[in-house]
Amino acid sequence: MLTHTQIDSFKKILEEEKKLLETELSELGSQNPSNMSDWVPSKPSGEEFGADMNQNADIIEDMQDNSGALNELEERLRNVVQALERIQEGTYGVCEVSDEPIEMDRLNANPAASTCTKHMQ
Repeated sequence: MLTHTQIDSFKKILEEEKKLLETELSELGSQNPSNMSDWVPSKPSGEEFGADMNQNADIIEDMQDNSGALNELEERLRNVVQALERIQEGTYGVCEVSDEPIEMDRLNANPAASTCTKHMQ
């Protein structure tokens, strides 16, 4: 079982990671107004669509490249937010599958882990 000090330490790490992820996401895209947990790619700064179809295609290609990175960052942010919710609920550090404690080595490597090593996906 984790101590309050350990939980507080993981909470601080998770909150810092959440801020970093939100910053990285905002550099690549913007939040979908109808679903604030969804991020959509935005045009690169200074780029505008115009009459040149090749230039427009380059802009769209850059946006598609950003889409992949956005998806990875969104998934990590979801995991971090869920870990912070588990801290609030008092279930942090407990495997979602077996209700056994998550190994400290696993939490140190990934503070957002929701399962023990036995039940890793």
